[in-house]
Amino acid sequence: MRETPEAWRELRYEKGAAADGYDCDVNAVRRAQVLWALQYDRRAGDLALVRWLAEAEALCRREAPFQGLTEEAELAGFLLAEYRQVEDVWTQWELKRANFDTWCGYDIEHVVAAGVATTIDFVRDSEHPYREEVLDRLLGDDGQPECSEDDVVAWARRRRMVFPRDPAGESALTWVARARLAGADETARQWLDRWAAGRPRDRETVSRLRFELADLGAFAEAAAAQRELVAFGGTAWDRASAWLSLAELERKAGGHDAAWAALRECGRTLGDVSGWTEVGLGRTFVHELFLLAGEAGDDLAGAVFAEADRRAAVVPRLPLVALQAAAEAAGRAGHPERAGHYRRARDAEQRRIDEVMR
Repeated sequence: MRETPEAWRELRYEKGAAADGYDCDVNAVRRAQVLWALQYDRRAGDLALVRWLAEAEALCRREAPFQGLTEEAELAGFLLAEYRQVEDVWTQWELKRANFDTWCGYDIEHVVAAGVATTIDFVRDSEHPYREEVLDRLLGDDGQPECSEDDVVAWARRRRMVFPRDPAGESALTWVARARLAGADETARQWLDRWAAGRPRDRETVSRLRFELADLGAFAEAAAAQRELVAFGGTAWDRASAWLSLAELERKAGGHDAAWAALRECGRTLGDVSGWTEVGLGRTFVHELFLLAGEAGDDLAGAVFAEADRRAAVVPRLPLVALQAAAEAAGRAGHPERAGHYRRARDAEQRRIDEVMR
């Protein structure tokens, strides 16, 4: 990338289709790898490249189907902020306003990295289309800046700790996430094992381990970690949620009997949760029952479907995905009349959604 700007086109946001059928940015991984390299090898002559990357990240965050605020967007913005060039206020603003998550989570200090007073004066003197909205965000009702020069200095110091110059200063979990993004799951698992080794098996450690293992597709191991989390107890809501998570992981691991046992425990615990039939936890419980009924063997599918059908009768407003799973599970369990019932309910819900979206 340093050899020729002509290569930068390989880093631009480019919409494509992922293996799962969803839209994706086909250059996201390559762009991320260049950003990681720039983090550890920073040079004054890379400003134009960093600007290109930040602009690409802003476009990606605005156009990507799941949008959100990623490490790559924050890293691109931070690297650009380190150059303290006031004209970069507009690119930083593009990152800030890209979507709801960036609006809430992308630090405003990126926008004023060249200096609060310097940036405000520059924006005031400009005729840029974003002039008014930038000033509105940077200034309070009294016309004074929302953050101070000291705030920006302290922020930059904290961000340098988040994005160290030395790779050895990174958390092992950072390498887990980066390896996952790059598709190197084996490397990600090695870093995860390194992170977990010697750590106390407290709630925080086990919870993170369960999440990472599930993300890597190691569902049986994730279920084992989730079973540890169940033992931590908590409120009835917490316990029911923990049993439900365990059931999902056991199902994905192929442990249908274990998933069924976890769902029965979840159902018993929900009895101590007031109004459980009216909340998302209750609907997710019914959905998981139908999913298991649709995947379990013949000797188990009937019993699970009977329980799912019984619970569904008292849980209103099941979501579309749950009704679809119910129709499939009913057919799988040999109940054509119930399959027809759930298909009609599914189709009615789809019509309702279509009407709302018009």
